[in-house]
Amino acid sequence: MSVHTEQMASRVEARLGGKVARRASLPADLLYDVAAGDLIEVARTLRDDADLRFEVLMDVSGIDYLDYGRSEWRTEAASSSGFGRAANRGGHGGAHEGPRFAVVYQLLSITHNERLTLRAGCIDNDEPMMDSVIGVWASANWFEREVFDLFGILFPGHPDLRRILTDYGFLGHPFRKDFPLVGNIEVRYDEQKQRVVYEPVEIVPRTLVPRVIRDDNRWSPDLKERSGG
Repeated sequence: MSVHTEQMASRVEARLGGKVARRASLPADLLYDVAAGDLIEVARTLRDDADLRFEVLMDVSGIDYLDYGRSEWRTEAASSSGFGRAANRGGHGGAHEGPRFAVVYQLLSITHNERLTLRAGCIDNDEPMMDSVIGVWASANWFEREVFDLFGILFPGHPDLRRILTDYGFLGHPFRKDFPLVGNIEVRYDEQKQRVVYEPVEIVPRTLVPRVIRDDNRWSPDLKERSGG
């Protein structure tokens, strides 16, 4: 870590005390966890404190930690050997402990030429929520709409929380780890109705496995000699 970044880390921890927790990273950057209930207070301090001055919100993204740390996904037809991608081989460790959903904020201090990442975990896994930071950074408007659209995380206090990337009739949230790969609905143009129609997906979900290349006896050296090839 540079001396400049280390100095900023000291100032952040001095101003915010026990409201943020430093996370290790490679390279050593400014990454902090904050409780959902302290998010707005911490955000205002990061923006307004003269020694911090993180004036710009560069991005907001969501995270789904479902099955985080597992080497294979769950399936109804897992195999314990061979080339099955869903083989039950166990995980690599490092399973996530905490809420399933989280929101990550990428901050920039133009004044001090520093960047900071802030992560807050959503408390409710069934209907995840996070207070809107639009009152702190106006640029959060479309960012939070994108996170809502793709992850289904609600932002109380947002003035216009609606989908921004998917269609109006879209079902579900496509960046959730349990969202089916084939989706929930399919779209096609109906010649009789002369319009686009939405219908349930007819494709049966299945576990995809890599193609297995096996030796072919037709190309064996002995067979070639007998055939004069």
